[in-house]
Amino acid sequence: QVQLVESGGGLVQPGGSLRLSCAASGMIFSIDAMEWHRQAPGKQRELVAAITSGGSTNYADSVKGRFTISRDKAKMTVYLQMNGLRPEDTAVYYCNVRLTTLAGVYSNYWGQGTQVTVSS
Repeated sequence: QVQLVESGGGLVQPGGSLRLSCAASGMIFSIDAMEWHRQAPGKQRELVAAITSGGSTNYADSVKGRFTISRDKAKMTVYLQMNGLRPEDTAVYYCNVRLTTLAGVYSNYWGQGTQVTVSS
């Protein structure tokens, strides 16, 4: 079994910062790409940022220059540092991890989601 546990969401004022974490655990052989997605009320889930096993990153245009994705391979954890937060960043944030299990199965796992609310 594989578990993804997210943390770090909350309420922040416009212009503030938050750091999200997503830790993977369980019967994992290797981790490939790690991503953050978000879903605002009434909208489709969208990709926010992604990082490959080699460390290459890409970002949604709306967060470039404000958000930074990183990963700690030893801890099997992905982070999302969010600076300059705006009300339109309000959403539930989900991590997504593509990995190979000890049984040799390549699959896609989602975290439980963490709420980020940007409001004064």
